[in-house]
Amino acid sequence: MSVAVVYGSAMGNTEGAANMIASKLGISDVLNIADIDAAKINSYDKLICGTSTWGSGDLQDDWDGFDFSGLSLSGKTVAVFGMGDSESYSDTFCSGMGKLAENLKNAGANLVGEVSIDGYSFEASDAVVNDKFVGLALDNDNQEDQTEARIDAWIDQIRSYFA
Repeated sequence: MSVAVVYGSAMGNTEGAANMIASKLGISDVLNIADIDAAKINSYDKLICGTSTWGSGDLQDDWDGFDFSGLSLSGKTVAVFGMGDSESYSDTFCSGMGKLAENLKNAGANLVGEVSIDGYSFEASDAVVNDKFVGLALDNDNQEDQTEARIDAWIDQIRSYFA
């Protein structure tokens, strides 16, 4: 079984979270979406994908420019995580993660790793479905002190899918 963590990061926060998640799960393949194509992603059995949110809820630039039409993820387990700013962009908090999840789901992915919105303070997010984030929401701008604990709790939740 091959597993990769794929991220898009402009300022380094998403890359840092990707490396922490990979390290804690014992995953050696950590890939920047800017450096790979759909064929590379399709070669993995399972994926953990992360993005930051930019502008008014947009995907990180490298994900935004990625050609999702080449993805073939039918039957593959995928988890997502996202970085956002719950104070300055409270109305689009981690919305990029919601857009990423939707693109991956449209490619056939079986999404796992929903997270309760409890403990987060924000107005709105495209990443919330049925009162849960579609994946792990992180805020290094305002709640960096909670990042590792949130990652640890999420890993406990998804470990069985990626072991």
